[in-house]
Amino acid sequence: MEKASTDCPYPGCFFCVMKEGNPSKRRASILKFFRELPSQDDDGQVLPISGLWNTAMAHPNDPEFIELGIFECMAALIWKGLKNRRWLSHDQNIYIPYYAAHIIGSYTMNMEEFAENAVHAGVIPPLVELLRGRLTWVEQRVAVRALGHLATYVSTFPAVASHGEVLELSIQLAISSLEIVYSHFYQYVDRRLSYHCDLLTRGMGGVEMESRKAEEWASQLQCWSLQLINCFAFKTEFLSAICKPEFLVKLPGMWGGLVNENSPAGIGLLRTICHHKVGRGHVIDKAVPALVDLSEISILGDHKKLGDSIVNVLQECLQTQGTGRSSLSNRTKEQIEELISSRQRVKWEKNMPKEDLHIKQAAALVVKLEGNSLFSSGNISGAASKYSEALQLCPLRSKKERVVLYSNRAQCHLLLQQPLAAISDATRALCLHNPINRHAKSLWRRAQAYDMLGLAKESLLDAILFINECSHSSDPDLSLRQNKVPDYAERLVKKQMRAAWLFREAAIKHGGVQCEGDAGDICGQETDDSEWETASESDMGNDGRDDLVDDDCEWKNEDERKDKSDKPSAKDAKHGYNVQLVEDES
Repeated sequence: MEKASTDCPYPGCFFCVMKEGNPSKRRASILKFFRELPSQDDDGQVLPISGLWNTAMAHPNDPEFIELGIFECMAALIWKGLKNRRWLSHDQNIYIPYYAAHIIGSYTMNMEEFAENAVHAGVIPPLVELLRGRLTWVEQRVAVRALGHLATYVSTFPAVASHGEVLELSIQLAISSLEIVYSHFYQYVDRRLSYHCDLLTRGMGGVEMESRKAEEWASQLQCWSLQLINCFAFKTEFLSAICKPEFLVKLPGMWGGLVNENSPAGIGLLRTICHHKVGRGHVIDKAVPALVDLSEISILGDHKKLGDSIVNVLQECLQTQGTGRSSLSNRTKEQIEELISSRQRVKWEKNMPKEDLHIKQAAALVVKLEGNSLFSSGNISGAASKYSEALQLCPLRSKKERVVLYSNRAQCHLLLQQPLAAISDATRALCLHNPINRHAKSLWRRAQAYDMLGLAKESLLDAILFINECSHSSDPDLSLRQNKVPDYAERLVKKQMRAAWLFREAAIKHGGVQCEGDAGDICGQETDDSEWETASESDMGNDGRDDLVDDDCEWKNEDERKDKSDKPSAKDAKHGYNVQLVEDES
């Protein structure tokens, strides 16, 4: 390539070529540069590649470089790095395969025409080799990103799928990505590869910045792996390979995270799997309990009559059960049949005289008050039974009353150490509440139940939502006093933030590391959080006000005179009991 500037000491300098004023000469020079670069061994090759990386990110829809052979050049450079380790270790060439794969991904993320060009240029085989882990996790990250873009388009998906190992490699990467990044980078600061550090921080940060970016990149590695798998999940012929029990059980725990808010993550992949009857057959038996709890949602965002849609799908699954993968357990069939029966109850109540409905509602109130009295005297199991009886009596259209009953019964399940039942009832209360998912006390109870099961992320989200609701609540027992977050909620949030740390499982497996910002706290080791008293809304009663009780019942003063031994004690609270009395908002 001829020198484009008399001031530049490097013949064929790419940056000088880009400044060429004659369009025809400029295109010819760029074309020659892309053809010759892979065969050259000069120092400084990473500079034009990093410039192309910047250009690809800034202008991914610009066709100029596509037409001039950039994909062929990038594919050849990746192959060179894989086959010629001496060249790879020379100068700063170690960066080049990463940049090359990233450039391919950037230029193929929006334009199907560009993706077709990339496939014809032969980019898939070298990307698959990077996906295998032939270099490091950093190159795997950009390879799975690029392959995910290529698999998105109808015209180029077959080329990706023709490499049979791509799906299995993506599944394994989604499962192990966090552990890979933790053990290969995060855990040992003094063993971090310098080029990894440079790529993560662009030379702008120290160890703390590297660690934060490593968490972000690890999350992206997992999310982009899931995105690639998601492309396969739309094709029924690949569902059997995806729907392996050991993989499906992990999907709900694969969250996109704040840095990947648009990623479908694990739940999004499950949603895609369920688009087809074959896929639903693999997951329905595990999903039914949660779907039944959500069946009373009327409107959620743009989804109208979502509950009806859930019921229809479950009814269809019941009708087709026994065929292939759609076989349901007896318990699952019972739950669906109960749900269908409850829908018949809706029709039956519509035809009832209003007077009869009022009688049923009054009877439900009486039974609820009996439950409250039993709860106050310490008979938690008896109170739960009364709330169940009240729910059978209460008209289905009386949603506010049923919110209270479900929430109160959830409270009983917490005290009885039945977290799954507590989650179910709290979820039903949140679905019935208007606005949906905004009932503060049910959020708090579900947060505690999730905590009992060790579901830190779920507990954390509910605790944060609870705090948000407290900030808007008119209830004096819930409203934030002097804009201060309740101590019990703050303690739970702090606990779950530690427990929900992205690398926690990997740290436990590999011995743990010092957490940034938590002096003396070792991630991977359990800390004693007994002081927050699992169901510590009892703190509300420690500021001079009584615990939350029914506004319209007469037993409050009488119970205050009862011997404290009749009620759950503070000691009980430290073992997971909630000493708070139930609410009544009706």
